[in-house]
Amino acid sequence: MTGQNDKTVQESLGKLLKRSEQTLLRAKSSALTETGLTLPQYVALAELDQHPGITAAELARACLVSPQAMMVALKGMQEQGLVERHPHPRHRTVLEIHLTAVGREALQTGRDLVEPIERRIADTMTPTETATLRGLLTRCIDALDAPDA
Repeated sequence: MTGQNDKTVQESLGKLLKRSEQTLLRAKSSALTETGLTLPQYVALAELDQHPGITAAELARACLVSPQAMMVALKGMQEQGLVERHPHPRHRTVLEIHLTAVGREALQTGRDLVEPIERRIADTMTPTETATLRGLLTRCIDALDAPDA
């Protein structure tokens, strides 16, 4: 049985993936409300914690947003005192981004609120199921990122 039935299954997989993503993002955004952080800011702070000194372009790629969206987020984070931007020691036109003490504190507060949401998902599965889900989601990404897709 192929044809229309396959198309319906694919559409419903896409819708289910979108619903799960939206539900996760909504839960994380709601949890972060009390911190004053937006979800994009939280994600950027987490990336900067892992990769201090990266550029705005690198941060945008890591956060899966456009460079323009990242510049808006960075401006707000800089105004809030969460990040600092300094010229690279050897390449003065390149600005490196670093967390401030306030940014680190905000990130930790955010983690304390967001990590339980991730755990709630993981707690519904066995370790084997979690590994399987990771593998299946990676295969979905790879299938859509393939050059012939």
